[in-house]
Amino acid sequence: MTKLSVNINKIATIRNARGGNLPDVLKAAVDCERFGAQGITVHPRPDERHIRYQDARDLKPLVKTEFNIEGNPQSEFIALVKEVRPHQVTLVPDAPDAITSNQGWDTIKYRDYLKDVIAGFHEMGIRTSIFVDPDPRMAEAAAATGTDRVELYTESYAGNYFRDREKAIAPFVEAAKAATAAGLGLNAGHDLNLDNLRYFVQTIPNILEVSIGHALISDSLYYGLETTIQLYLRELKPWLPV
Repeated sequence: MTKLSVNINKIATIRNARGGNLPDVLKAAVDCERFGAQGITVHPRPDERHIRYQDARDLKPLVKTEFNIEGNPQSEFIALVKEVRPHQVTLVPDAPDAITSNQGWDTIKYRDYLKDVIAGFHEMGIRTSIFVDPDPRMAEAAAATGTDRVELYTESYAGNYFRDREKAIAPFVEAAKAATAAGLGLNAGHDLNLDNLRYFVQTIPNILEVSIGHALISDSLYYGLETTIQLYLRELKPWLPV
């Protein structure tokens, strides 16, 4: 079954809005695991507007499932990842001023750069994943960087799901096939939610992990965090109808 990694950035956003430590990001991560999450994701940015670099350091000894750190592999980020040694690092080409991740890597243009960065992480025993658009060429070319996985950037799927879900998912199916044929594992993330998640993972059944933050934390305002995590886990069960 596809694993659920909960991105806790939004919890940090609320904390930072008032200062202090409410809500407690570390406790939230521990609770997410206790409620059934199979991983914790953070995406620290240079301005630390939500997750802070120190949060990543403090989370490492607490996360008992799988710890995934996302970000643009600039020097400070690379140093943090090598210090913390999470289970997985996901490389995302987001600009410092981006509100959220908004594109995947051009794995052809940046092959050599990514190859060097990934080699450094592999020396530390850290699994790597590259954020890619639903383009078979980008998925296939990612293999030349030495990465272990690619993460399919699912914003376009989510945005077009209610118009025509078959059309919306078609490029992801092709990208997934290309990645799998190249020997890469598959993750997915961005704007996946309770409406569109089940169809995605049942149509592309070899997705290893989904990383979900904004929608899940937003849903938890209505349903509570424990119930919300259970609702998302239910959507990942392969035997339930679409």
